Amino acid sequence: MTPALSQREAKEMGLHMSPTSPTRITYMISRKRSEFGAPIKFSDQNASNVKDAYIECIAYPDRHFALKQLEKDVGMQVVPKVKDTSTQTRWTYPKNAITQYYPRELSEEEKETFGQSKPLSDFLNNTCISVEIALQQNEIMNTFIDDWKCLAEEESSFGDKTDTHLKEYQSFTDLHNLTEKMVTSVSWHPTIYGLIAVSVAARLSLEERVHFSGKLLLQPSLILFWSFSDPIHPQLMLESPDDIFCFKFCPSDPNIIAGGCINGQIVMWDITAHADRIENIKTGGSRSKKVTLKPMFLLEPDSNKEATYIRHCAVSSIENGHKKVITDIHWLSDTFEINRSGTVFENRNGICCQLVTCSADCTICFWDIRPQKALTPQLIEKKKEEHIETPLDVPSTFLHLDLSWKPLTKIRLSKGETSLDHCPTKISLSEDNLLYKAQDKILAQSKAVKAGEMNPYHNLEAGLANHLKPIEDFCTKFFVGTEEGGVIYTDWKMERDPETGRLMTKKPVSLSTIHDGSVHTVQRSPFYKDIILTIGGWNVAIWKEGVMTGPLLQSSCAPKRYTAGHWSLTRPGVFYIGREDGYIDIWDLLEKTHEPALSQNICITMITYIKPWTFSAKQQFIAIADYYGTLHILEIPWTLSHPSTNEVSSMNYYFEREVKHLEYVEERKKIREQEKKEMELELEKTKVKMYQKSKEQLEAELKMDYESYLELEKNILINLGFIKVKETMSFMDL
Repeated sequence: MTPALSQREAKEMGLHMSPTSPTRITYMISRKRSEFGAPIKFSDQNASNVKDAYIECIAYPDRHFALKQLEKDVGMQVVPKVKDTSTQTRWTYPKNAITQYYPRELSEEEKETFGQSKPLSDFLNNTCISVEIALQQNEIMNTFIDDWKCLAEEESSFGDKTDTHLKEYQSFTDLHNLTEKMVTSVSWHPTIYGLIAVSVAARLSLEERVHFSGKLLLQPSLILFWSFSDPIHPQLMLESPDDIFCFKFCPSDPNIIAGGCINGQIVMWDITAHADRIENIKTGGSRSKKVTLKPMFLLEPDSNKEATYIRHCAVSSIENGHKKVITDIHWLSDTFEINRSGTVFENRNGICCQLVTCSADCTICFWDIRPQKALTPQLIEKKKEEHIETPLDVPSTFLHLDLSWKPLTKIRLSKGETSLDHCPTKISLSEDNLLYKAQDKILAQSKAVKAGEMNPYHNLEAGLANHLKPIEDFCTKFFVGTEEGGVIYTDWKMERDPETGRLMTKKPVSLSTIHDGSVHTVQRSPFYKDIILTIGGWNVAIWKEGVMTGPLLQSSCAPKRYTAGHWSLTRPGVFYIGREDGYIDIWDLLEKTHEPALSQNICITMITYIKPWTFSAKQQFIAIADYYGTLHILEIPWTLSHPSTNEVSSMNYYFEREVKHLEYVEERKKIREQEKKEMELELEKTKVKMYQKSKEQLEAELKMDYESYLELEKNILINLGFIKVKETMSFMDL
């Protein structure tokens, strides 16, 4: 029943009706059947006492008229007389305005009379000294510097202890995979905010892997993409033939990913077809923001489960690659490329096309993702016709590499006289520090691909160029960390054996066994290209490229074994180290150089990987992975993310001072060795003199020694009172 309401009834019910409105308002009232016929009582109530009884409409500033003045042009001119006036005007919004006045000038006669007047000369004589003193003070020091601001900035760099702790932001755990997995590698997406990729592997020893090999084949080996917007479901899952222990995004195209397996194979993925899904995820910086747009496979998980798994494009040949687990992988910079002998040439393609890997089989391999020989258009068409059809969900970007990919060159680090080789675990090239600053370049390239330009990775059939210009004075040396705890500085450029004519690896430039365990971190500083951080066993060391005498800094033995580490991306003197007991040590070399500035507990198990990332000038995160497969995202506080005023120059001065200290120690060693040799020569000379003496001389010296002994005995007996002076002669006769 929907009766029309009158003006009086509407007023009683709190409704307002315009008498001139042609449209009538209808109101439907319904109640339970059991309450039909019951009397109705209306009463007044306070709207503030009832929840959601009214809506408050408060005033808000109009952004069209709240204009912030960023720059203002002001014209000034010296005039004889200045007059200030004010008036009341209608205020709308600020705008720039200028008014020009013509000054009243004196005539030439008046100027000459005024210049020769006594008051002007007296004024100049009185103020001349004060002006000269002010000018001298301005030359000596800057009077406009804010001393208090500088002091406050220095204080903030060391700050209170409560401001230096890492704050828990988010954590990710794969709840759908119930098998026991650990995180082996972590990498932030170079261009998408809040997207991070992790590789997981089964927590098994080598013997257990052999025993459960059949069961492991039934379990997928994955790289998981996590987003801040969804901490439960992975955004993408990359499949691989075996567990991945290291992987890297391509610096030229973040949709290209290369990973190293435990069986020694390299795996390539191309996620270009899924780039729109992960880019459309709303990942705001605050958790209170709701996700308004998600990928389709998250909105309909039951109907599109297969879409989350992405198969690999290509895998290397297992016969010609590494024989054991790949422990580290790097993309070579897009500024150069190398040939089979290690000679450096210019990179004409302008994209990263080569990789370097190291493995537990004591080898370091360089790989090229282009065909070894250039293919003609006829051969390309023929190969496409003969090739077996690939699944629709696998892109053909690296189809020419699948199961036939061989390393371009292979290096073995020989121990010298023995037939054994060093076992590399981590490597650091001279161009690694440039990759930290390549984010803007990646964004520009990805925008160019979206704009319609052809992706250069989809047209690699051209193969290697035959005629390239070599790059002179290129540093081909790099640092290698070994399983025995050594740090090797060697050269990847090979030399020919004069006897056989074969290419062979050069001998290492230097070898230092500083660490008491396997080296798991070899990393160049993002601020100094010649400063390297190495972590292994129970200690940490900092090296300078070109200084062969030893590390600039070597820490003492830690209470627990170190398992991971990384430099800070914004502070030159800060780096983070993970331990096997779940603690993270934060080193600040500006505050302490002999011990960590802070230790903080993160989890209850071993930390396996550390990876910081900077999102903005005000927000910086650090990803910490543990042995139980959990990825912890923590927010780095202000004091650990913002450098002090002269921190770069201060740390540079510290490194130079340590280099001078090492040089001084080496000089003192040489001086001590020279003094030791001189002392040994003196001893030899005295021994020769003793042997050259005659028998008569030896007897005379012995007689003199005996007489001096008798004289000493007589004096002692006289002093004790056993004999008198008169008895001296008889005593001598005796």
